[in-house]
Amino acid sequence: MKIFSAQQLHEADKITQEKQKITSLELMERASSRIFEEINNRLNGAKIKIKVFCGIGNNGGDGLVVARKLVREGYHVDVYVVNYSDKRSEGFLENYRTLKEDTKNWPVLLKSEDDFPEINSSDFVIDAIFGIGLNRPLVDWVQKLIVRINESEAFKVAIDMPSGMLADDIIADQPIVKANYTLTFQAPKLAFFLPETAPFAGNVQIIDIGIDGQYLAENPAKAVLIEEEQAASLYQPRSKFTHKGNYGNVYMVGGSYGMMGSMVLSSKAALRIGVGKVTAVIPQCGYGILQTSVPEAMVEVAPHDMHLSDMKLELEDEDIVAFGMGAGTNEKSIELLTTLLNQVKTPMLIDADGLNMLSKYPELLELIPEKSILTPHPKELERLIGSWKNDFEKLDKVQKFSDAHKVTVVIKGAYTMTVSSDNMYINTNGNPGMATAGSGDVLSGVIAGLLAQGYDPAIAAVFGVFIHGKAGDLVVVDTVPDALIASDITAYLGKAIRSLFEKPETKA
Repeated sequence: MKIFSAQQLHEADKITQEKQKITSLELMERASSRIFEEINNRLNGAKIKIKVFCGIGNNGGDGLVVARKLVREGYHVDVYVVNYSDKRSEGFLENYRTLKEDTKNWPVLLKSEDDFPEINSSDFVIDAIFGIGLNRPLVDWVQKLIVRINESEAFKVAIDMPSGMLADDIIADQPIVKANYTLTFQAPKLAFFLPETAPFAGNVQIIDIGIDGQYLAENPAKAVLIEEEQAASLYQPRSKFTHKGNYGNVYMVGGSYGMMGSMVLSSKAALRIGVGKVTAVIPQCGYGILQTSVPEAMVEVAPHDMHLSDMKLELEDEDIVAFGMGAGTNEKSIELLTTLLNQVKTPMLIDADGLNMLSKYPELLELIPEKSILTPHPKELERLIGSWKNDFEKLDKVQKFSDAHKVTVVIKGAYTMTVSSDNMYINTNGNPGMATAGSGDVLSGVIAGLLAQGYDPAIAAVFGVFIHGKAGDLVVVDTVPDALIASDITAYLGKAIRSLFEKPETKA
């Protein structure tokens, strides 16, 4: 599913009106009617107080339409107009007149903090103050209103976007309505998936309002949300007449004294995702551990007992190297990374301490093979690209970094984002149980295993992230998030792939 910028969505509205020969008011009525239907279906006539807070732009116009329809349906509705400016949109004015004439229910005008109504925890609040068009800081008293709404602990539904949230930027220290649900028009917004802003959107539901399909199909997305249908299309099925040589060889290079578990996890995950052969390259102290824990893997040892050190690997042209899991940052280990960067011509996967080595010696970035994959967690990312003022700037810096070094960057998090130059993919599956030691090592093994099987590097990253998250979700079907450990994810990788092609059971 595509994610568009605010400017693109405004343009889509205009084109829809032109092609369908409808006015902006008619499009507003259609969109708001679908919002009303969703709310009405949820409330099902409940005898609760509904408080609708409307701005004076088109989002406020949407709120007025919803309020009018709720009144007609017999709900107890109070409407408040947040009068933060002298300007009014046509959609707001027309629906303001219609509400007064149709329901005889006059909205209450809010002009300062003195006008704020009482909001109880038992109230149902509809937020239609600002929509996707917000691009400036809120006036002080409106900020206080948003704080009041949040402090009320009422159930809150935001129309299109929670007020105070921007679609394509962040205003520092500006309060945002913390919605339980956001009913958004036609396409999700990037802000719904960023660590700083995602918690304010709550559960997001996308409401199809009939925006022109050709425009949505033909215009480039700001980002793409990966869902099961897209993930299934990325899978490469096996032919019957193959052998292990057809599925590649991964050299998993890492480990140090006390951190050999990382190599066990990543090696097992690469095998479980289907790679033909894994060769674990480790310090001597890990030999017995790897041979016992992963009998399917080959093992080569570096000439040092406690950590990696420089050595010559006999690599074939198509072999894939994954470097960094549990490696530590000993200078001798850095020498091995430098040797590999000069030797390897195929895309590499670099994770964990490999990333820390790149941060420590940024000149090594120039040696990374094109289309390599870097898999940082937030602190590793900050060491690579520097700090950022907000999540939008972070993504901009990652895209520039990806483009400059011709690499794919997997930004690990609750919503993992894969950035490959101008292309950005968002993964939303997975669960809090996956916030556990070793989960990232499993992900590195999965992506490296796919890369060795011939998947395009960006696709290996996107598909690998999805399957990793899906496996974690399947684990907690059988247990609870608290009990999940990283090796559970590996055990469920096969089930995760199979689930992409299973048809839902139908009752007789």
